[in-house]
Amino acid sequence: MADITKRFGLRHLRARPTAHIRHVRRGKLAHDGTGLAFWFRPLTAALSEVPVDDRELAMLFHARTADFQDVTVQGTLTYRITDPATAAARVDFGIDPDTGAWRSAPLDQLATLLTETAQQHALGLLARTPLAAALADGIAGVRERMTAGLAAEPRLAETGLAVISVRVVALRPEPEVERALRTPARELVQQEADRATFERRAVAVEHERGIAENELANQIELARRQEQLITQEGTNAQRQAEDEAVADRIRTDAEAQRRTRLAAAEAEAARDLGEARAAAEAAWLTAHQQADPAVLRALALMRLAEHLPRIDSLTLTPDVLTGLLAKLGSAGPLGGSTGGPLTGGTGGGGR
Repeated sequence: MADITKRFGLRHLRARPTAHIRHVRRGKLAHDGTGLAFWFRPLTAALSEVPVDDRELAMLFHARTADFQDVTVQGTLTYRITDPATAAARVDFGIDPDTGAWRSAPLDQLATLLTETAQQHALGLLARTPLAAALADGIAGVRERMTAGLAAEPRLAETGLAVISVRVVALRPEPEVERALRTPARELVQQEADRATFERRAVAVEHERGIAENELANQIELARRQEQLITQEGTNAQRQAEDEAVADRIRTDAEAQRRTRLAAAEAEAARDLGEARAAAEAAWLTAHQQADPAVLRALALMRLAEHLPRIDSLTLTPDVLTGLLAKLGSAGPLGGSTGGPLTGGTGGGGR
């Protein structure tokens, strides 16, 4: 939309760079060009603004295939006004001199023209094409048919329009039909998935079987080695028992021989000791037979004194002293009897 400002009863128009302005004053062309800016009088001016940039037109329409199935075609059409003067002459692009807005909707009129023309060629092609073929190769065919039809359409050239490109985004059947068509493909995919699952399970079972066989072989080998171990342990135990029996027999024989030698030595020593004692007794008796009786009594007293209990103190009475003095004064033998009693004990007295 052009920018229009008011100054002292006049109007100033400033157009966009992509807008073609036609100014007709009193039936004559005063200004004609793109991106213009000029002053004009609103009472004597007829203004038109024609966009010359590329325009995108989205299309969405229904069509019927050769097997009477409804499909939806979604596409985008790019067009441009190549001859603004012709377009302004065929379509009302007039703008309000006060606001700069279009008095009508020229772009909607052009969109209707382009959409219906494109639909006409697309519907003609899809009406002769089965649904399966249309879904498989229909997008390219519909795009080519629409492009060729729009390029050959004379009305577009007469209006000053040029189609730049046609893009068909989607060609879809009804949801129920689309689900029905997807079912075989889904089944094939599911079958492939099941086959892959079964193959994976088969491989897993094969691996498990190999693992089980390896474990069984390991158990058999372990049992065989355990049997060998038990046999070897029995052989070792038997050999150890035999060695211990031989060692016990050798130890018993050595102990018996030691005891025999010890007994013989003890008997020999006892015999020698007995002979020595007998000889000593005989010599002792021989010496006593040849000794004087007084000497024998003295020896007897000495032996008796050796076996008497310990005497801590001795008490001598006058009678005992008198008898002892008498004995010592006499010239008789030492073995005479005493005249008084001897009493021993603890306590005071001479020692």
